[in-house]
Amino acid sequence: MRLIDHEPLFHALQQPLLVLLLYIFEPSVMAYDDSDERHWRFVFESIQDIQKRLTPKQFQLYYCHNEVENVFSKLASTFDIHSVFSHQEVGNKLTFDRDLHMQGFFQKHSIIWKEYQLHGVIRKLKSRKDWDKRWTQQMTAVPKIINESQWNFLHLDDEFYNEIKGDSLDESITQRNKNFQQGGEYWAWRYLDNFIKERHINYSKHISKPLLSRTGCSRLSPYLTYGNISMRMVYQYTMQHYDLSPNKRALSNFVSRLHWHCHFMQKFEDECRMEFENVNKAYDILVKPKNEAYIQAWQNGATGIPIVDACMRCLVQTGYINFRMRAMVVSFFVFNLWQDWRELHFLARQFLDYEPGIHYPQIQMQAGVTGINTIRIYNPIKNSEDHDPEGLFIKKWLPELEKIPPHLIHEPWKLSIMDQQLYECEIGKDYPFPIVDVEETRKYASDIVWSFRKTDEVKEEGKRILKKHVSNPNSKSNARSKKTKLT
Repeated sequence: MRLIDHEPLFHALQQPLLVLLLYIFEPSVMAYDDSDERHWRFVFESIQDIQKRLTPKQFQLYYCHNEVENVFSKLASTFDIHSVFSHQEVGNKLTFDRDLHMQGFFQKHSIIWKEYQLHGVIRKLKSRKDWDKRWTQQMTAVPKIINESQWNFLHLDDEFYNEIKGDSLDESITQRNKNFQQGGEYWAWRYLDNFIKERHINYSKHISKPLLSRTGCSRLSPYLTYGNISMRMVYQYTMQHYDLSPNKRALSNFVSRLHWHCHFMQKFEDECRMEFENVNKAYDILVKPKNEAYIQAWQNGATGIPIVDACMRCLVQTGYINFRMRAMVVSFFVFNLWQDWRELHFLARQFLDYEPGIHYPQIQMQAGVTGINTIRIYNPIKNSEDHDPEGLFIKKWLPELEKIPPHLIHEPWKLSIMDQQLYECEIGKDYPFPIVDVEETRKYASDIVWSFRKTDEVKEEGKRILKKHVSNPNSKSNARSKKTKLT
């Protein structure tokens, strides 16, 4: 969803033919379990942003609310389509099956489909041996910059466009919601420029803080998810400013996370069954009974654990919480509430920056079902005291706790009756008691995941996973990842 460094568009415009700019909102994809209107609103805003560039030259990016095959069937019956240009998609099973179907459609109609690499993810990768080197090569390659004089876009007849356009999008998608970051290439570059020139100074210091991370982190993730900016441009712009940075370590940490972004997407690309299955098959015998009451309390921010509830309410309202808090709420769900990671489509719908290739590997890693990564069972009380010591984030999202002083806010169930009256918060009425005992459930989960970790089946599967997804499975860093850590 951009015009700068867009490889498919660059190559399409090298052809001596008219180019149709097309985006399709697919009803089947929009109805999938991981989809939310916040995602499609961001896409719609991105289309509007591109259109601002096109309108002065009387060009248009056409969007349809229809199934892909319906749109291309009508296009193919009207135009002689030579080629289709797109990026490779690292998506869910539904979009993967769609691509396979459309591949057959294009072949049947003698249409050439040219796909180009997304970020640093390599399709049909046989070995991770040289992946790091190839990632760097991709990030340092010359960007594909298009001169506006090359624009040669097709104009559709209004009557024909209305035939393929499909139903109107809901107002919840076409109307701006100020609680969320705004989609578009313009905003991607503004966030990047401001982060590199100013905000990155506190990046490493604020990255784990639920409140301060909202400005201390780059906030570029949704713009990478929807392609408002290429990772290559983010990398090169960062390196251009590296030498003059007052905090080079922060920028180094940032670049490292760009690398990890692609690393997890590559894992999903290589083994996409992890959308549905434990990547370590030895965990298939681990069954967690579904508790609907627990799940609803967690989703609604009503677990009785303030930092968990504040994070969930913030996420639902804004689409963003920082990485540590994401890991913590998942940890609470899969360990303290003892629920299956496959029940976490709710999170996918809430994350504005939802990326299947990152979501599923990260969720499984946090759920402790990989057999190779550090098992992190987060202590929400400790994380609350460490990263929101004054309770400012908690009070912002849990106004019922607003009058409770910082030293009591992290465990409000310990308030005396007198304190509850003094601070105008009756536990069990204004704010719930904890739905589980944090320490007891931590110990229960730890004992079970440890017992699994020691089995020969988990260890053997772990060896397979390391060989498949890690460039050097015998390195010290990977050896350290096998240890269990209580955070």
